[in-house]
Amino acid sequence: MSDMTRNDMTSTNSAGAGGGLVNAQAIFLLIGLALLLAAPFFVYPIFLMKLLCFALFACAFNLLLGYTGLLSFGHAAFFGGAAYITAHTVKEWGVTPEIGVLLGVLAAAFLGLVMGFVAIRRQGIYFAMITLALAQMFFFFCLQAEFTKGEDGIQSVPRGHLFGVVDLNNPIAMYFFVLAVFLIGMAIIWRFVNSPFGMILKSIRENEPRAVSLGYAVDRYKLGAFVMSAALTGLAGGVKALVFQFATLTDVSWQMSGEVILMTLLGGIGTLVGPIFGAGLVVTLQNYLATSSFPVTIITGVVFMVCVLVFRRGIIGEFYASRLGRKLGFVHRR
Repeated sequence: MSDMTRNDMTSTNSAGAGGGLVNAQAIFLLIGLALLLAAPFFVYPIFLMKLLCFALFACAFNLLLGYTGLLSFGHAAFFGGAAYITAHTVKEWGVTPEIGVLLGVLAAAFLGLVMGFVAIRRQGIYFAMITLALAQMFFFFCLQAEFTKGEDGIQSVPRGHLFGVVDLNNPIAMYFFVLAVFLIGMAIIWRFVNSPFGMILKSIRENEPRAVSLGYAVDRYKLGAFVMSAALTGLAGGVKALVFQFATLTDVSWQMSGEVILMTLLGGIGTLVGPIFGAGLVVTLQNYLATSSFPVTIITGVVFMVCVLVFRRGIIGEFYASRLGRKLGFVHRR
């Protein structure tokens, strides 16, 4: 057999294997989508909507931590800030829910621009501490501001009609609205990560001095990632305010920032699916242990300790790194 023939056969086998991997991943995607579409008819819709909101929140945070290498302790400011703006504009201004969510996203993006401009001048623990300090400043602003109603928060937020047609007071209609927002947010994250901009962010994460030596304006790319992460976090926060029909100080507290870090670490940093799995685990524990005598925070802490000790890359990260994960074509690049 000639060398050319062998090369052609090798190329054909590689192409076939690649097609098989793509098909396997497509099948997983279709199964997940089918489960999401059928879920509200078998599971309590409010629980599912909470899970989707926090899953999008964790994925938006992972965009900054997993793909840019920046650990923020202040993402609750964007989540809660968008929730307040959405709740206020829908209730007091009478805007439609989609406009309220959009205004919340714009407010979160602007806040991300301001906070990011200050924070990206430092690295490592200093960056994390600056984001925490700025978020705490925003927390006390929300505590004192008149439109946030202080410790009472904004209550009884009307869901209204989507585009003036779809009544979001119907739980099933509200669920599919949240699902659509979640899928759009995930599509944006996927496109962002797999774009040339995303490739540069990964290079900054892996070796920032080398990225600088190649001529990239590193601070601008970091700021862009920070604003995008803040905007998507605001999207999750705005929708969450409509789901539960209130916005309170809990949404902007430092504990909320800690929760999203926990979700991302449990699922797997630097993976698209990992934060979704981590958010599902934490929200499920909170939901089903809330009415029991077990302290939720202690159980969550034990689960986190076990995952850190056993699954160093996170649960999904370890699956990607396993033989089965590699065989199915999932690669953990973190």
